[in-house]
Amino acid sequence: MLVERSRPSLDERLQIFARARDLYSTYISFFSRTMPASEGKASGRLSKFKNNSRHEDVRRRRNEVSVELRKAKRDDQLLKRRNISVGSEPQSPPGDNETAVQINMSIEEIIAGMNSSDEPIQLQATQACRKMLSREKKPPIDNMIRQGIVPRCIEFLSYDHNPALQFEAAWALTNVASGTSEQTNVVIKHGAIPRLTALLKSPSLNVAEQAVWALGNIAGDGHVARDLVLAHRALPSLLELVKPDTQVTFVRNIVWTLSNLCRNKNPPPDFENIKACLPVLNRLLSYPDDDILADACWALSYMTDGSNDKIEAVVESGVVPKLVELLASPTISVLTPALRAVGNIVTGNDVQTDAIIAAGGLQHLAMLLQHKRMNIMKEAAWTISNITAGNSDQIQHVINAGLLPPLLQVLQFGDFKSQKEAAWAVTNLTSGGSIQQLALLVQLGVLTPFCTLLEAKDWKTVLVVLDGLKNLLNAAQKMGEVDRVAILIEEVGGLDKLEALQHHENVQVYQQAMVLIDTFFSEGEAEDTSVAPTTTNGQLEFQATDLNPQGGFQF
Repeated sequence: MLVERSRPSLDERLQIFARARDLYSTYISFFSRTMPASEGKASGRLSKFKNNSRHEDVRRRRNEVSVELRKAKRDDQLLKRRNISVGSEPQSPPGDNETAVQINMSIEEIIAGMNSSDEPIQLQATQACRKMLSREKKPPIDNMIRQGIVPRCIEFLSYDHNPALQFEAAWALTNVASGTSEQTNVVIKHGAIPRLTALLKSPSLNVAEQAVWALGNIAGDGHVARDLVLAHRALPSLLELVKPDTQVTFVRNIVWTLSNLCRNKNPPPDFENIKACLPVLNRLLSYPDDDILADACWALSYMTDGSNDKIEAVVESGVVPKLVELLASPTISVLTPALRAVGNIVTGNDVQTDAIIAAGGLQHLAMLLQHKRMNIMKEAAWTISNITAGNSDQIQHVINAGLLPPLLQVLQFGDFKSQKEAAWAVTNLTSGGSIQQLALLVQLGVLTPFCTLLEAKDWKTVLVVLDGLKNLLNAAQKMGEVDRVAILIEEVGGLDKLEALQHHENVQVYQQAMVLIDTFFSEGEAEDTSVAPTTTNGQLEFQATDLNPQGGFQF
């Protein structure tokens, strides 16, 4: 029997529940009138929570997890980059007009020179212009724009007979487009995109590379600029530049620009316009260069952050084994986007999730749950939560790979964001797992850290834990073991926390807590002595019932 506690009478509890129901109705009425549509999806993960017949429909796409991600600025992966002058940088394409030398000119002299009809003077002035815009600190971008250098540089891009001038003009435009959206828009509205796209086919590789860089900065400004670059068919020309003999520094710029053409989720690029880069990205994953690997993985992470048909195209391109292999990378700038892409793939259907499992992804995830970086740990737990949202065979793969012990370690000792993702992984397992799998979860000690999260300040996390506890108790009830599991929950302080939640400010939390207490912890129920447990090695062992597989289970 459960330990007797002093609680309100049944009539008093029914009155409390009735008042809560009335309050909840008022709350919902007010909430529906005042909440923005986007916030109405705050509990969307719960409304889509998996059940055995629809598990593929409820894997957890990126929502609040990705918000933090999109806002974060990565040290090694910037949306825009300035081309900074560093001493020995090329002054012009090799062999082209060696008269271009270091020149110190005022802005007035630069503008006069660029407007000259003498091409050597134009070249010297344009070179001085790009040097000024390449200053490491406070380049005078706005001032140069006001002086009219943008349309003049764009005009110089068409000087096919003078690649040195094209190069300097493209470099200057690269740095203008590295600035604010307003500065980038000046470059766009004067018609730079088609001119830069044409230069991707320049016989001068320096000119082509600088055009790649400029287009990368433009595409990094947002979805409108990105789509304009795609609309001018820059992508096919970019892909043609990736050849076995292309210099590594050039390939780095190309793949960075490709990643910018694939990024931005609201809205995403037309997948038909970018899927042509998949074979090239697959090849790039074999490059022995961390910068190239990182940007290729970022591009794939953007492409997999969407519907199952997009994920399928990525899987069919053959990148999965290479992405999984990169989960062992010691380089954070590579590991982070590789894990992101793998995590997105397992939000897909069972076949797509199985592709990650078959490639050995689970063994890597077990190690990443113990990673020293909290973001990696959190991302690994989020990825596992989508695998445990699958079918019982996939859950068994998670168990066989030894993921439950480190997952429970995260649940108990990780930072809160990681604990929250681990809680989702556990609750998803309790929803789709078999009786045997749930019994193992309890045997491994899930109840202590799970119940501890009932005290979390984040009410959505509390709801996830309440749902998981309900699933465990429902499974125990089918086995005729609900009292035994209820005792275990009470022994780890879970019942005290459930009772405290009856005063929670969130309506859903206190209602679910009350329902759990009334359903599984109410007093005065007769004990079923036919299922009384025996003790083996200090553990409770339950007798088999008609719903219990032969041999019973230990909790």
